[in-house]
Amino acid sequence: MDLRVEPIRFPEGCNIIYGMSHFIKTVEDIYEELVNSFPGIKFGFAFNEASGPCLVRKEGNDNELMGMAVENQRRLGAGHTFLIILRNAFPVNVLPAIRNCRETVSIFCATANPVQVVLAKTEQGNGVLGVIDGQSPQGIELDSDIAARKKFLRDIGYKR
Repeated sequence: MDLRVEPIRFPEGCNIIYGMSHFIKTVEDIYEELVNSFPGIKFGFAFNEASGPCLVRKEGNDNELMGMAVENQRRLGAGHTFLIILRNAFPVNVLPAIRNCRETVSIFCATANPVQVVLAKTEQGNGVLGVIDGQSPQGIELDSDIAARKKFLRDIGYKR
């Protein structure tokens, strides 16, 4: 078995959701969940089929993001994984719908941080061992950090 680490590449200002599902129907179902969850959402979606023709399946309403999702999924090469690259929406806007999609098995991460995927390669193919989402903690939250966190959430409209 060979181990390697691959980054997920996506534009600044975008968010991603990287997960695993189990069926080709995922492509159409997650597309519907995304467009019905948040007005104005732009996204690219790619799913790595793990049997049959083993294609990188794609959907979306933004060609740039769809192309990036496909490029990442092709490079990662892990079967039954999917990547959503979001613009004009946050994961929190769509995660309940993605989790409730019957084909979704798990979500590895939902973030705007830099992400690295830890992959194992065997004679059968690639598999995801885990993800590295962002950086390691640098300290403990102080009272001033708590105030800044609360202000940020209110400024972006997630708390009153």
